[in-house]
Amino acid sequence: MLAAMTAASVSAGHAQAPPQAPKPAQIDRNGVLILIRSSLLALDQANKTGNYTVLRDLGAPGFQTNTAARLAEIFAKQRNDNLDLSGVAVIDPQLSLLPQIEANGLMHMAGFFPSVPTQVNFELSFAPVNGQWRLFGISVSIGQTAPVAPPPPEPPVAQKQPAPNSVKQPALAKSAPSAKPTPPDGQQPK
Repeated sequence: MLAAMTAASVSAGHAQAPPQAPKPAQIDRNGVLILIRSSLLALDQANKTGNYTVLRDLGAPGFQTNTAARLAEIFAKQRNDNLDLSGVAVIDPQLSLLPQIEANGLMHMAGFFPSVPTQVNFELSFAPVNGQWRLFGISVSIGQTAPVAPPPPEPPVAQKQPAPNSVKQPALAKSAPSAKPTPPDGQQPK
């Protein structure tokens, strides 16, 4: 189960390049899933063990400027809240930002893993290192899965009750024809 609200992010400093439009990344769905899941599961294991060395070592050289101790500080709240990210191993992510190559050469993507009662929101960036994408920046937060329903509408205003004298009486039922009594002298009525 996913825990309470948390937010943490890590990114290495990078020189600003003149703004250029991002380009779609040439990476297939499986490659995207591997990058997202392996990054978030590495963070999950680091949070559970308190050892951020592997997370640091999996990153690009720019990410490795963070020490394991610094990463432990950055993700302390998630660790203390016992945030469980293991669900990312089986739930498919929904991308809100498709993988794109930024002007600085980094591949950037964002999205969430829907689950109940909370969802895992993520934003990741990767740097190319020796023909592989390596983690350069990570941001993870926990939020609601769906919009909250509005409060129920006010109860309808009570309608005026009719006055007691104006209550309609039920109509009398029509009775079946009855036989008329025979006159005492035995004669039939005409």
